Amino acid sequence: MAHTYELEATLRGHVEKGSARALRRDGKIPAVIYGGNEDPLPIAIGIKETTLKLHAGGFMTQIATITVDGKKERVLARDYQLDPVRDFLVHVDFLRVGANTRLTVDVPVHFINEEQSSGIKRGGVLNVVRHTVELECPASEIPESIKVDLSGLDINDSAHISSVTLPENVTPAITDRDFTIATIAAPAGLKDEAEGEGEAEESAAPSAEAE
Repeated sequence: MAHTYELEATLRGHVEKGSARALRRDGKIPAVIYGGNEDPLPIAIGIKETTLKLHAGGFMTQIATITVDGKKERVLARDYQLDPVRDFLVHVDFLRVGANTRLTVDVPVHFINEEQSSGIKRGGVLNVVRHTVELECPASEIPESIKVDLSGLDINDSAHISSVTLPENVTPAITDRDFTIATIAAPAGLKDEAEGEGEAEESAAPSAEAE
């Protein structure tokens, strides 16, 4: 289960662009809490602490408790916007979550036991097809990451979702195929050698005209 964090917020009464600029001058950014069969709640949160949480990793998979004028809201960040020029945080959307809320989230992939992959030992290259995997899970049981074991994988072997042990109540969002997460690709030297052997065999074979 992912870690949680807390933020302090205040209600904001105006949602015009001018008020957003005024918030940023005060070290805050606009945000909204929505869902849970309740009206959207426009809030202001501290830009410094929120940016730190964003860059710490897991921002989109960690449950947060936001205290809004004394009332606690249990939420999950579902979207955020960055300034297109200066790349700083300008807005966050939070979804209310309850004990029975089930979500679809992108969970990062971590690879383990690379040293036990015969393909990598032979100079093969780990080709990551998916850096994240979309999972369906309860809001209270979002994995921080999924681990893909590379033990025993040789050159041209692949790691599929079926080889990953997922927590209970957690399932892949894609269910119609055993999709690939990563492959062990042949190193450039080995590829060149195989291509050279193929060309040599072709040149050695008699042509139909010669026969």
